[in-house]
Amino acid sequence: MTKENSVQVNVLGLGAMGTALAEALVDAGHPTTVWNRTPGKADGLVARGATAAATAGDAVRGGRLVIACLLDHASVHEVLDPLAGEMAGSTLINLTTTSPAQARELAAWAADAGIAYLSGGIMAVPHMIGKPGSSILYSGSADVFRQYEPLLGLWGTSTYFGEDAGLASLYDLALLSGMYVMFAGFVHGAAMVAPAGVTAREFASMAAPWLSAMTGELEGYATVIDGGDYTVEGQQSLEFSDLGHILDASSEQGVSTEVIGMVQRLIRRQIDAGHGKEGFPRIIESIR
Repeated sequence: MTKENSVQVNVLGLGAMGTALAEALVDAGHPTTVWNRTPGKADGLVARGATAAATAGDAVRGGRLVIACLLDHASVHEVLDPLAGEMAGSTLINLTTTSPAQARELAAWAADAGIAYLSGGIMAVPHMIGKPGSSILYSGSADVFRQYEPLLGLWGTSTYFGEDAGLASLYDLALLSGMYVMFAGFVHGAAMVAPAGVTAREFASMAAPWLSAMTGELEGYATVIDGGDYTVEGQQSLEFSDLGHILDASSEQGVSTEVIGMVQRLIRRQIDAGHGKEGFPRIIESIR
């Protein structure tokens, strides 16, 4: 990183993720000012070459690019509302987890204050930042994304979804929904086999390759859903997908059926409506 290519960056929020983002900036040679509510959180970054700001106001006055990675949407407003006047003409990249509506509201707030705004959804855990597999989704100002794309690339693969500031958040939360339901399914399976003396680690050694193989079905499901024809040949029918046997086995093992029961209710709703011969992707109609 040459001095000519370096960017002064001001990072607000030094939780695990904010710290990882700031570390990548400092290590790449960008002059980085950091702030956190809790004193002492910046010590490690200062040792690496960052500058600690005593207040959020001091941080945002230090440059024109502000990165916010705070607790939630309310905390973004709590920190930045008093500083809106001072931030006019600057750029805010908000990497705080928000809902799509909250991201759009913050974009409108920024526009009113004369602040260029980009919203981001981080598809990584802190230790992944700057490493293969890390991905961050963006939406909002195209100009901001283009201007700072090289810097954003320090954190992971950058994908831009357009001017609607809520789209990055929408994708972020939709992808996380798939992840959490998958994780819940794994935990349910681990609970099922535990009474038989099987450890979660042993179960994971079988679950990981199985689930990885099954993700190959997603594109086929997507084609069916987009086409709206759940009678296409080759699909596993809803009747065949009935999860009664898994519910019975779970009960026999003495574990809760909440996770599998949720999926079973989606399936049964369509079977009871007369669609039992149609494919499993039809459960999207239950969700809709």
